[in-house]
Amino acid sequence: MENVNYITVLFGSLISILLSVVAYFIKQLHTDFKRMEKDLVEVKTMALIIKTEFKSGNDLLNQKVEYLEKRINNIELSILKNQEYEK
Repeated sequence: MENVNYITVLFGSLISILLSVVAYFIKQLHTDFKRMEKDLVEVKTMALIIKTEFKSGNDLLNQKVEYLEKRINNIELSILKNQEYEK
């Protein structure tokens, strides 16, 4: 009878230790997932910032190109008018 109680206590302790180890690893996994989620949000934010900066840069370049095209058109018209006036 005493052996049965000893075996029961031994198995209970072993199961308790194993469940504690499993709980510890699950807690670590949960912490890692939270950290990964935080990093993912940070990456998304950085990607959005970079996308916005590129869009702003692209818009600025388009404005400069339009300005230069208008300036070239004005210069060409001016040259054509001078050539017609000289004739």
